[in-house]
Amino acid sequence: MQLEQVALIVEDYDRAIDFFVDVLGFDLVEDSPALTNDGRAKRWVVVRPPGSRTALLLARADGDRQARAVGEQFAGRVGFFLRVEDFADSYARLRRAGVEFVSEPRHEPYGDVVVFRDIAGNRWDLLGPEPER
Repeated sequence: MQLEQVALIVEDYDRAIDFFVDVLGFDLVEDSPALTNDGRAKRWVVVRPPGSRTALLLARADGDRQARAVGEQFAGRVGFFLRVEDFADSYARLRRAGVEFVSEPRHEPYGDVVVFRDIAGNRWDLLGPEPER
């Protein structure tokens, strides 16, 4: 069993693609025209970290309720955890790209970590390699 993908509500497909692909370095897996259940045009946009099996479905907010959820899908908590091989390099690269960090890097028993916000405002942990046990 595996977790295939997780939906992330965003305001705009193209801005979200730019952030996840150009800034974070994810792969654009799919960007296809689709229809809502009631026949309106939308896109099926899937991004995935290189080498990962789990992907994000970037879902444009549809209606007021979903628009209110943009950036608040986890009620202000960290909702995503992105582990990288080179923490210092990844952190520096993301800072140069203008990513908003909401804390300073720190070392925890599970590795180096720093919290950042995605294009929608959701909080993510950027994690370094797992320490050897």
